[in-house]
Amino acid sequence: MLLEVPGGERLTYGEADRRSAQLAHALVAAGAGPGDRVAIQAQKSPDAVLLYLACMRSGSALLPMNTAYTAEEVAQLVADAEPTLFLDDAALSDLVDGARSQPEAFDDVGAQPDDLAALLYTSGTTGRPKGAMLSHRNLATNAAVLHELWGFRADDVLLHALPIFHMHGLFVAINCVLANGTAMVFLPRFDVDAVLDALPRCTVMMGVPTHYTRLLDDSRLDPDVCASMRLFVSGSAAMLPATHEAFRQQTGHTVLERYGMTETAMLTSNPLDGERRPGTVGLPLPETEVRIADDGVIEVRGPNVFAGYWRRPELAATEFTPDGWFRTGDIGAFDDDGYLSIVGRAKDLVISGGLNVYPREVEEVIDALPGVLESAVIGVPDPDLGEAVVAVVVADGSVPLDPEVMRAAARKRLAGFKVPKRIELVDALPRNAMGKVEKASLRKSFASTRD
Repeated sequence: MLLEVPGGERLTYGEADRRSAQLAHALVAAGAGPGDRVAIQAQKSPDAVLLYLACMRSGSALLPMNTAYTAEEVAQLVADAEPTLFLDDAALSDLVDGARSQPEAFDDVGAQPDDLAALLYTSGTTGRPKGAMLSHRNLATNAAVLHELWGFRADDVLLHALPIFHMHGLFVAINCVLANGTAMVFLPRFDVDAVLDALPRCTVMMGVPTHYTRLLDDSRLDPDVCASMRLFVSGSAAMLPATHEAFRQQTGHTVLERYGMTETAMLTSNPLDGERRPGTVGLPLPETEVRIADDGVIEVRGPNVFAGYWRRPELAATEFTPDGWFRTGDIGAFDDDGYLSIVGRAKDLVISGGLNVYPREVEEVIDALPGVLESAVIGVPDPDLGEAVVAVVVADGSVPLDPEVMRAAARKRLAGFKVPKRIELVDALPRNAMGKVEKASLRKSFASTRD
């Protein structure tokens, strides 16, 4: 069994082989050949997993899009990536239905290690999305390393409650299952009741810190419900040491925290066997090199690190060092035993509920609203989301500003997770001698403010 949707579809490996072959034929028939982009913005489903397999088999490059993206955000990505196919839920359903008439065998395209396998978009400090080009080598080598490092066994069952439009849910969780040839309980979304119901049938769970804090709020989470579990993994955002300790106290399990990026897949991990240190993201993975530059920025290289950004060759000079190391933008430090801690971010990034929010993108939307002179978007500590998005706004005096009206207007242009949870009105933004907004000061000022 490859996957089971509780109360729904079950998919065996044999069925996945046949149905992904049919879908690969359908992609080719629709004009998607090697290197062509196939974009998908659809709900999490077995069919979406089969499309991923079909893309790998046919040589097409998968472009998964966050289901929360607005039409404007999708249009930006489509204009940049120029996919041969764009599939929403209806189009994916039609493709799957049409594929049933195709042969159940497919001669897989012999992709080369450095051929494009996927294009994952991430915004930047300019607000313009940029596509990280991930190769077959990037995905395959990382899956092989994690499969061994995390000790996957013949009886493992993964509890999959992550979305499948980003690195964590699609290329870490699913690829580990595929490398192991075992099963996963495939939840449509994270839901505390569904997770607690599935835990006794599973052995491994991958989640984000918000998942674990929400589970901790439920008294049903105890050692008995976790009796079959051997490993809880957390990533996509930093977990507070207090959450680590609370989870250990409530379940008897120590969460294994790791570190990765869209551009690099996984880079470091706390050990499966050995000390898992709260507040750290562990040790560099085999074949991955990690160093700290003079300015404190974490730099990495290895077979898991992407080749560059789609149609943005000029970024090679700013995002990579002259000797070929990728500058992550995270500020880090190693302890005496080689454990890495993330102590800050050089790039202006907010991670809310495990999802990346780039302030400049939000600021451009806020600044365009009537009555706004300027804005600064920051992340502040949040017990549920890790960080909450907050916009600090200066009015131009032309019209009165209502924070809730502004949030509603921003929601028309931004995915919900990017919309500020609060909008704070101030007379002026703090600036340094060079005129740069002092966001550290803003984060300190508004860190303790709550709705």
